[in-house]
Amino acid sequence: MATGIAGSVAAGGLRALASGKRPDMAQLLLTPANTLRLTDGLSHLRGAALKLGQMLSMDTGLVLPGELTAILGRMRDDARHMPPKQLQTVLNGEWGTGWYGRFSRFDVRPFAAASIGQVHRAVTRDGQDLAIKVQYPGVRASIDSDVDNVATLMRLPGLLPRGMDISPLLAEAKRQLHAEADYMAEAQHLARFASLLNGSDIFALPALHPELCTLQVIAMGFMDSTPLDTLVDAPQGLRDRVATALIGLVLRELFQFGAMQTDPNLANYRYEPATGRIVLLDFGAVQPIAPDLADDFRALARVALDGGDVQTREAMLRTGYFGPSTAPHHQDLIQAMFTTAMAPLRQDGPFDFGSSDLLERLRDMGLAIGNDRELAHVPPAATLFLHRKIGGMYLMAAKLRARIALRPMVEAYCGNTATHS
Repeated sequence: MATGIAGSVAAGGLRALASGKRPDMAQLLLTPANTLRLTDGLSHLRGAALKLGQMLSMDTGLVLPGELTAILGRMRDDARHMPPKQLQTVLNGEWGTGWYGRFSRFDVRPFAAASIGQVHRAVTRDGQDLAIKVQYPGVRASIDSDVDNVATLMRLPGLLPRGMDISPLLAEAKRQLHAEADYMAEAQHLARFASLLNGSDIFALPALHPELCTLQVIAMGFMDSTPLDTLVDAPQGLRDRVATALIGLVLRELFQFGAMQTDPNLANYRYEPATGRIVLLDFGAVQPIAPDLADDFRALARVALDGGDVQTREAMLRTGYFGPSTAPHHQDLIQAMFTTAMAPLRQDGPFDFGSSDLLERLRDMGLAIGNDRELAHVPPAATLFLHRKIGGMYLMAAKLRARIALRPMVEAYCGNTATHS
């Protein structure tokens, strides 16, 4: 894949020189033929390469060119599932060769496929309806090399700003992917969040079946639910309630739970029509929230509500949105984008995500910053992944055209009189 792209770039550069033009490396890289080659190549890979592409596709324009972000976005739902024989081999290794006797029904064809595993529906002998996620073989062993290979593509000249060091971000991506590939750890996260949200009349989580869980298999109760997308034409009150609950959950994760599910993919959130509850799925990407990071974001939220320019810049510096050596005009650009993003928090009444052009303005500002080839600062990985979740909630609220009074929600955790810890 890299060789094909490099050859295409070389040929395009020669054509440009022959016509008397100076080749533009970024434009040569992001031709339709090259982007199709990249997308097709990565979508055929299972595991870390596809997962990293999916993670990068949520970038806001601060790191990757908009064209590449859009291309990687096509990969989010384009994973290939295991053939039946390979599935049987994996389950023989995890459960033993007589595993089928545990079930009265096991659907060999998955009903969902993702980057690291695929999900099958099954019914046990005693009638329990289960969703069983099975990891693709070899995923854990290939994580480091897959990330390194994708990083090689990202480091092609002209794709990233000069001097940008993405090594810390890639190291964090490897760490997170190794954590996501540990299904026993995911089972523990699911059990923890089920305990934290026990008794909730808003959220529902699948029941864990630990006797069937291994390092490569996680079994949970099947929940009859519908995609969140099905609510786009629901009554306004229902859309508002769902969006408010999910944003409130992010605040609880950040300031109360000390742990956050950092994957904002809408497929991880579903709606249970029978009960009106929001179903929470996929706890592989749970990250601990260090108390210092929570304190920094609490201070950042306070200045977002009422702070001036100086206080905002100081809080953004502490959180790592830019560094002390970042040029003042670059700091101005990033701070302007932050101030724009915080507009919904600064009004007392509900903010109408459906009628606002906020996301379009933020996208344009992010692309303008990302296209500045001199801006080389990369925020800390923990800040980026948390920011990714928050950005995903903005997208969710906009998709549902929700109207939400955000200020009192944030004040409950970050106001001067807040009692939360």
